[in-house]
Amino acid sequence: MNDSTARILAGLLEARTGQQLTSSRRWRIETALSPLLREHGIESLDHLAVRLATGDTSLADAVVDALLNNETYFFRDRAPFDLLTRGPLRRLAEARAREKRLSIWCAGCSTGQEAYSLAMSFAQDAHRWAGWTIDIVATDVSRTAVAQARAGIYSQFEVQRGLSVMEMLRWFEELGKGEWRIARSIRDRVRFEVRNLADAPPSPGRFDLILCRNLLLYFAAARRRTTFDRLSEALAPDGWLMLGAGETVIGQTERFRSDPENRGLYVPVPTAAPLTSRARLSA
Repeated sequence: MNDSTARILAGLLEARTGQQLTSSRRWRIETALSPLLREHGIESLDHLAVRLATGDTSLADAVVDALLNNETYFFRDRAPFDLLTRGPLRRLAEARAREKRLSIWCAGCSTGQEAYSLAMSFAQDAHRWAGWTIDIVATDVSRTAVAQARAGIYSQFEVQRGLSVMEMLRWFEELGKGEWRIARSIRDRVRFEVRNLADAPPSPGRFDLILCRNLLLYFAAARRRTTFDRLSEALAPDGWLMLGAGETVIGQTERFRSDPENRGLYVPVPTAAPLTSRARLSA
């Protein structure tokens, strides 16, 4: 693969998703695209770049999908989920006690494990959330990843990567041939959509909690700042944003600040003329 091909493929990914393939990460290109080359009978990455130049939209879609980093697992870095349960979710339960409704957005959800982990957390604390409407919407730019998330079917390795045997037996049914499907009671708690972070946020458009973990670190600084603006506009004034362990708002945006009581979580910085009504916010 010559440098021109690498730039074309990396540029396609960034244009479609905002994710950068810096020179230190371009080793992923050959590994990620080798299966696609075999599937389409394309001799090399250089020949692939030529095909893309003809405007083959479906091939471009497949290339972008293959280049995306869909690394995820159930209760990834379990400590953040424990933190959510102890802090923000308790606070939100008090703040929303009258309407008994929570809206949560998992942005960059990949194959769905993060969103389903949240759904399991609510199911495990069923007494506290009895009578509540918990709307969890999970989005990703990858159609392939979203399709798997909707199906809720995972290999045994994927299930046990983050879950104990008891949790696996509680929340999954065995399909055979090493595959397990997450229980319908959990699947029905999550709504999946194919959506780019550059697009408008999903319905209802204003969320009490947004998880956007291990995604923004792949964005260029300007794209990251714009994304923080969008996330801020989509978050309730008393809501929380959770980023990945290696991500921060410091030096990236003025729209969020660290929550001193919940390390790793961020809260919106009040604007000069805040909108105080949730009805007005969603208008």
